[in-house]
Amino acid sequence: MTEGPWTKDACSLVDAFRAGDRSPAEELQATFAAIDSSELNCFSYLDPERALLAAKNADVTKPFGGVPGGIKELEQVEGWPDTEGSLVFKNRRATHTSGVVRKVIEDGGVVPVGLTTSSEFGGLNVSVTKLNGVAHNPWRYGRTVGGSSGGSAAAVAGGLVSIATGGDGGVSIRIPAGYTGLVGMKGTYGRISRGPNAFFRPGTVVLGCLARSVRDVARYYDLTAGTDLYDPSSLPNPGNWEQNLGRSDLKGLKVAVLPDLGMVKLEPGVEALIRSQAKTLIERHGMEEVEVDLKLPNLAAQWMMGNLSTLLADLGDHWPGCANDLTDEVAFGLMMSRALYNLDVAAVAEAQRVQANEAMARVFEQADLVIAATNPGPAFAADATTSSPTDSFLDWAKSNQLAKYAFRGVMGGARLASAFAPSLPNRLMDVVNEKFPDLVAMGGLTIISNIYGNPAISIPGGTIDGLPVGMQVMAAHHRDALLFDVAKSCEDADGWPLVAPAVEEARGLSVV
Repeated sequence: MTEGPWTKDACSLVDAFRAGDRSPAEELQATFAAIDSSELNCFSYLDPERALLAAKNADVTKPFGGVPGGIKELEQVEGWPDTEGSLVFKNRRATHTSGVVRKVIEDGGVVPVGLTTSSEFGGLNVSVTKLNGVAHNPWRYGRTVGGSSGGSAAAVAGGLVSIATGGDGGVSIRIPAGYTGLVGMKGTYGRISRGPNAFFRPGTVVLGCLARSVRDVARYYDLTAGTDLYDPSSLPNPGNWEQNLGRSDLKGLKVAVLPDLGMVKLEPGVEALIRSQAKTLIERHGMEEVEVDLKLPNLAAQWMMGNLSTLLADLGDHWPGCANDLTDEVAFGLMMSRALYNLDVAAVAEAQRVQANEAMARVFEQADLVIAATNPGPAFAADATTSSPTDSFLDWAKSNQLAKYAFRGVMGGARLASAFAPSLPNRLMDVVNEKFPDLVAMGGLTIISNIYGNPAISIPGGTIDGLPVGMQVMAAHHRDALLFDVAKSCEDADGWPLVAPAVEEARGLSVV
């Protein structure tokens, strides 16, 4: 019997299986024992019977053969709960297995342990829901793990499983990776299929994983990337992601260092840390730092409101009767969108999207890479829904039942008024953006790559107050392999803890 789950990367666990140094069944037993004793609250469902059968029959010749893995609860596994992290669907079961999960399990050989927690419908960048409670950061209990793939990040960084699935529709892989010291890759839009049964809107969602090493992510791309008849946005898979690691010539690359992307307020120490890490990377490879002027429109409010149409389609007849079962922020977002979203708002949102795309294109005409922070600061309180340390509009709106009724009344009035003054919602949103920036600030460093569709990766960039800080590196469309190589160069030169130091220290092992 092993003393605990594997704390190195998933690829090395496969090597250990193939060498006969460990067995999938013993590894699984250690995994469930660790989950049972964990306080991270990062799994919402476990299936020991199915996992044990898969471990006993594991084919270790497969890419991840025998490796225990977590499945983000926004993905479907036939017969498992299909709650999307919401009380509304707490009794629903999946009737099919999503395409990417089928590849991971059947082609990849991953032993599916259970579902990792996410934010409700993936709508928030934290892991707090009425259904599952609060997930915690393994680097420091009581701090956020981010979201929406927060449970996956906590499980991997917490030493429970070596790899877990994730999705990034507006930062949901990179934010938790940044908060937990993992590598988090958002590929070019369409790189990994979302089919079947995937909404097109918002046209930003890219699937992936939470992993401890660059080669784990590259192997995951070898397994999952490619075209799919059920997803017309899916891209051909060039293949050999893992085999080609390290083959990019990094010398002479032009790099723009924009820690705050010119618009996001960073917490103390973050800018200095990112600039230091960027300088080291540039000097190590003989890159060239260049100055660029990036001015992005504040498109968060208008853009996000339009995207909630898919949530309404998902809820169907449950809305609005289910409002009290929803996370307050999700319910308020729907109410605001129904009250304020109209053709005028959609027009502004599309114009802003074009402006953002043009701004990003101009940057990548001048630079091969853009380096920024992943998050404004290290992990904040686990039960908070925004990174703002001050009271916000949402804090007031959800403070008591009377405030909630008042909010609904205000939104009802705004909906009626906008019927007579269609330009009113845009003016109101400008005021909201100015007066309550915390409503749209989370993800401000990362969401632009979802909108533009270019690849971006969060690399462990050091710590502040003992908590991880992610360094985000972006490249132009289809240059995913370049980002893998940049991340691999950092990994090779500096190393990083593969799991949270507290996990290693508890087992008396090295933290790197």
